[in-house]
Amino acid sequence: MTSSKVANDTGSKTIGTHIPVMLAEMLATLRPRDGAVYLDGTFGGGGYTRAILERAKCHVWAIDRDETAIARGGVLAAQYPDRLHLLHGRFGDMLTLLTAAGVHALDGIVLDIGVSSFQIDDPARGFSFMADGPLDMRMGRHGTVGGTGSELTAATLVNTLLEHELANILFQLGEERASRRVARAIVVARAEAPIETTGRLAGIIRAVLPPDRSGHHPATRSFQALRLKVNDELGEIERGLAQAALLLNPGGRVVVISFHSLEDRIVKRFMTEVSGRAPAPSRHDPRGLTRDSAGSARFRLLTPKALRPGTAETSANPRARSARLRAIERLEVAA
Repeated sequence: MTSSKVANDTGSKTIGTHIPVMLAEMLATLRPRDGAVYLDGTFGGGGYTRAILERAKCHVWAIDRDETAIARGGVLAAQYPDRLHLLHGRFGDMLTLLTAAGVHALDGIVLDIGVSSFQIDDPARGFSFMADGPLDMRMGRHGTVGGTGSELTAATLVNTLLEHELANILFQLGEERASRRVARAIVVARAEAPIETTGRLAGIIRAVLPPDRSGHHPATRSFQALRLKVNDELGEIERGLAQAALLLNPGGRVVVISFHSLEDRIVKRFMTEVSGRAPAPSRHDPRGLTRDSAGSARFRLLTPKALRPGTAETSANPRARSARLRAIERLEVAA
C-alpha cells in the first residue's frame, strides 16, 4: 500500500534510502527514449523519475501533492536542471498543471499509487499505528498549485462523523467486516475525550478486534479506510487516468502500479474499457447500440494480466508483495 519502497533487486538508488517497487518492470514497460516527454505523477522519493532520466535523454515533469516531496526533489532537479521539472499538486489535476506550464502532450506517464514510505515512516504525518503521532493522514498539508491543501484530517473523521457514516467508510474503503463494531468503539471512546493520536485510535480498535490470522495489525483496514477518505485517493485515480488518456501522444504509454484491490480494480476497469476489452453488454441492453467495437479502441492493453514483483524483490522488501503493474498504449490515429 505504499508507493516509495525500501528495496528491490535493481541496485538503483533514489533520493534518501528508498527505491520504488517494480522499477525494472516499470522501465521495460514505459520504454523511455531520447527526446521524449514523460510525467511521473507521484514523485515521492524520486526513484522512478531518476531511473527514467538515467535511461534516456528525455524530459520529465514530476507532480506530488506533498510539499516535502517537492522540496526533497530539489536535489535531483539540480542534477538535471534542463530535464526535470517539479510541480506541486495532485496528479488528478495533471491536465491543469501541465497546461499552465505549457505542456500539452506526453509520451508516457507513470503513477505509483498510494502513501509513500517517507510519509508512512514519519510519525508526525499520522499514517501509521506503528508509532504514536497526531491523527492527520493528509498527503498534502498546504496549498497546491491549481488547488488547495486539505483541511480534512483523520482526527476530524473519527471525532465528528455519525456512527453509521464512520462504519460505512470503514467497510467500503477498508473492507473491514467488523466496521460497525469498530465504529461503535470509536464513538464510545470519543465521548470520553477526543481521539487525537494514532496510538489511541489503534488501541481502541485492537481492544475490540481479535488478532488477524494473517498477522496484520487489527487497525490496518481502518487506517487504510481513513487515509483513502482523507485524501480522496480513489477519486484521484479516476480523475488522473481520465486526464492521462487525454494527454498521451500516439505510441505513448500509461504505467500504473497499485497496492490494494480497491485501487487495482479502478485501474483494471479503466484500462479494459479504453482498450475495447470490456465485456459486451446484453443484447437487451441499449448500451450495446452505442458501444465502440474493439477495432475502434483508442488504446492497446499491454497487460492482459497484471505484472507482479519477483520473489527476490518481495523477499528484500515485504511492502512490495501486494504490488500490481498495469499498462496501456495509445494507438496511432486512424487516417
